Amino acid sequence: MRTVAGGALVAGSAVAGATATTDGGFPPNGTTRFGDEVTLGAGSVRPFTTETPAGEPRYHGVDFDREVLTGTLPSAADLAADRTGDDSEYVDKYGQSGRALEVHHRESLEFFVPFPDAEATPFTFLGLNWNPEGHAGARGAWAAPHFDIHFHMLGTDTVDAIEGPDFAPYDDIPGARIPAGYERSPPAAADERYVTDMGEHLAPSDAPEVPGNPAAFTNTLIQGFVSADSEPELAFVEPMLTREFLRDFEGTARYEVPQPAIYPHGKQHPTAYSVRADPAGDTVAVAIQEFESV
Repeated sequence: MRTVAGGALVAGSAVAGATATTDGGFPPNGTTRFGDEVTLGAGSVRPFTTETPAGEPRYHGVDFDREVLTGTLPSAADLAADRTGDDSEYVDKYGQSGRALEVHHRESLEFFVPFPDAEATPFTFLGLNWNPEGHAGARGAWAAPHFDIHFHMLGTDTVDAIEGPDFAPYDDIPGARIPAGYERSPPAAADERYVTDMGEHLAPSDAPEVPGNPAAFTNTLIQGFVSADSEPELAFVEPMLTREFLRDFEGTARYEVPQPAIYPHGKQHPTAYSVRADPAGDTVAVAIQEFESV
């Protein structure tokens, strides 16, 4: 058992690295429910929730058709023209084709798609961003074209109301609430850390691309905070993965999710995430998993 806000402190843990195997047939048949499908490039993307036969949470994830990763995706110029033009194609982040907007000072295509419910977890919806020219942060560390996959723990109305970039609307986050090994951006970079439709982003201090080494960026787990009521709380878990990494990915890789000492909820929280290629379905999935009670 880990500790929910207000209880005694128990140290979190963080172990770097990934393990890889080769398998297929993911997500599992029979115990998986898919959310609304959205169109991205030449293929589709689907959020999903998997539970055990006893109803325990097993995965929340997002499933990419290979065509999304290998085909043509909107460029920054496409999104900029769409965002300012009269005949917009990408107009609704809740819709099938998403919405073009500027986040992290760069063009981005954003989707908000609910997860099928798993009552024992706090996760509510998928926030998926395609960033054709990457985005600002960590002295250019995340400039490569990539996907931001937000597993949000708050409602869409709360996340919709977040505006940025700016200083976060609070002065500090208690250290016990911050996942082990994660750091806030310095005040000089505050215009990059608190982001519209997302919240404040914290990166692991040992990410190989930080600071300013974009060639080392392939797959980094961001965790983020939102001031939903009177104080900041951990509000999203966000794998950032380059398109090149996902396009060429085969097999399965598992990564740990570093934990805080104090949680903002009393539900089951993921302790790992994985990337999995399914040759049978010609898909690649990114999923949070190994949920534990807090």
